[in-house]
Amino acid sequence: MKVQNFGVADYIVFVLTIIVSLAIGIYYALSGGRQKTTSEFLVGNRKMSFLPVAISLVVSFESSIMMLGTPAEIYQNGIQWFWADIGFFCANVFSVHFMVPLLHPLRITSANEYLELRFKSHALRLLATSIGMLDYVMYMGIVLFGPALALEAVTGFPMPYSILIVAVASVIYTSIGGLKAVIWTDVFQFAVMFTGIFAVIIKGTIHVGGISKTWNIANENGRLNWFNFEFDPRTRHTFWNLFGSSLIRGLLFSFNQSSVQRISSTPTVSAAKKVMYLSAPGFVITIFMGVVEGIIAYSYYHTIRCDPLESKGIRNSNQIIPAMIMSMFEDIPGMPGLFIASLFSASLSTLSSGLSSISAQMWQDFVRPHTKPMSEFRATLIAKLTVVVFGCIAVAVAFLVSTFGGTLIQITGTINYAIGGPLLGLYFLGCFCPWVNSKGAIFSCVSGMAIVGWIAAGMTVSKGIKKTPPLPPASTDMCFQSSVVNSSEWMTTSMFSANVTTDPSVFVKHMEPQGLDQLYSISYTLLGVIGFLNSVITGTIASFLTGRTKPEESDPRYLISLSDEFLFFLPEWFRKPLRFGYNYDRMMVYKEKEFSEIDLKQGKIRNFANVSIVVSSEENHKGINSVGEFIVDEPEDLLLRSQNDGNNVSPSSAPLLQGVESMHEEQETTDRAGTL
Repeated sequence: MKVQNFGVADYIVFVLTIIVSLAIGIYYALSGGRQKTTSEFLVGNRKMSFLPVAISLVVSFESSIMMLGTPAEIYQNGIQWFWADIGFFCANVFSVHFMVPLLHPLRITSANEYLELRFKSHALRLLATSIGMLDYVMYMGIVLFGPALALEAVTGFPMPYSILIVAVASVIYTSIGGLKAVIWTDVFQFAVMFTGIFAVIIKGTIHVGGISKTWNIANENGRLNWFNFEFDPRTRHTFWNLFGSSLIRGLLFSFNQSSVQRISSTPTVSAAKKVMYLSAPGFVITIFMGVVEGIIAYSYYHTIRCDPLESKGIRNSNQIIPAMIMSMFEDIPGMPGLFIASLFSASLSTLSSGLSSISAQMWQDFVRPHTKPMSEFRATLIAKLTVVVFGCIAVAVAFLVSTFGGTLIQITGTINYAIGGPLLGLYFLGCFCPWVNSKGAIFSCVSGMAIVGWIAAGMTVSKGIKKTPPLPPASTDMCFQSSVVNSSEWMTTSMFSANVTTDPSVFVKHMEPQGLDQLYSISYTLLGVIGFLNSVITGTIASFLTGRTKPEESDPRYLISLSDEFLFFLPEWFRKPLRFGYNYDRMMVYKEKEFSEIDLKQGKIRNFANVSIVVSSEENHKGINSVGEFIVDEPEDLLLRSQNDGNNVSPSSAPLLQGVESMHEEQETTDRAGTL
């Protein structure tokens, strides 16, 4: 593959994409409330419409990893990876039913505010936030690396400059336009991204000879390997590890900061559910389009009889799609520019969402609880500066990721599973295990990260692990002498030196792993499963050893009953013992106000997290009895009573008053100290 130069039309399409994205950020910086409050900057004043929020949520997680990594994965290893998409979809449907009704009424800004409310531990909240931010920074670095890799492949444009262009553009419109700019820019980038994807699918299918021929070629050469039911944990991809690990990834998605931020930006529970209902099939569709691109890419190179990896026309599997684009569209002005624009749009959307999320977490979890009351102007300025700082960190991570080997799917999966498994275990303990206390929760997270980190490190450095070989490449008998796509000596000698998937022949012979190498040889997809199970088991054991949370100490607002939700078809006499004396009835909090579940769904209850209750372990006809200490309709009532009548304030009201301050902060644009 030769290095191609962009024409005028290509540059026009590419530059317009960047300009429009910046223009949207400038518009929201100068309109409405002009991003002068943390509520508007971080959650769009909680008044965003569900459709653009749903679109934003989809494109935030389907970036260059989907457009480059998924086709590369299918090209080399077959279509079986699609089962991961199905598992993710099932987890999203589960989240709509269970997690949205739990999280939306709490009116939280940071995902880990839930953990502090549930476990009454600020240290646990900071620990989870730190781990989550680490995960997001690594993810943003991979997203930055993807389009830079593609642009260098098709034009020879230096990778460092590409990384800086995406980062600077994203930082500018995110820091000045806030979440509103992020969401509406995502909508625009969604249109650009899918225009580019559809162009590739249509042109590629026509070039191969039609839909039927495209899929027949893939099937005859082993790419349609839908089912692999092996139980060997060392097999890279099977139905079991793909589906199971993606269930974990999808469940954690509900507690991802970007998800919580968008759920919180909608006005009602019903609107938040619509966001998730639309995004769930949206993920399936977008990933499947990436799968189709991978099938088309293999059939295309099989047809022209020149595999770019095997012939050394490219040095990295993630460059397969850019190579095909330049080959197919070399005589059509503007089309390479459209593809690069769509790729950059996908990365811009993910990076801006990540920066917005980290900004919200930094302010809500680290700055605000540990500083004196400050004006909204100063608070918003801190949030904006956070965007700039972490944008720079993401750039540094992108250069680090450039030294890794493997497809973007595997790089991302290894990092997400290693960090996400223990985090999901922590959230699972909070929602479904009311007996777990803060000490058990902290121990579960730390031990999970330690064990999974140890295994992941062993996978990286060990030389004796067993690797699953990729599928046989396409023919190369029609390849002519080609120049390396990369004009940069640094890229040729350094960037891809660690790539273990370029030459399939390295896997032809291997020795059976011995000792710890047996453990290090397990599939990277199982890291999340190991981390999750470890957290659940060790958290439960540690809680019982240090004094579990008793039924009278639990709070139903932060709990979900596994027996009632999954065994609802069984009689009450069977389900009652499975509650172990704990109260899961959140609506009993509003017994005195006569609120119903309908009121909750319609969004009439807006201060759910600001009501302090004491739960009795005495059983009534339902098995649980709950008494509301403060059942109030407005946060001001609680604030007044807490100030004027100290005898009426329960020990559990401390987080309650903090929640009241939070609601005041969102409603007022003046100095917080003066307002309160």
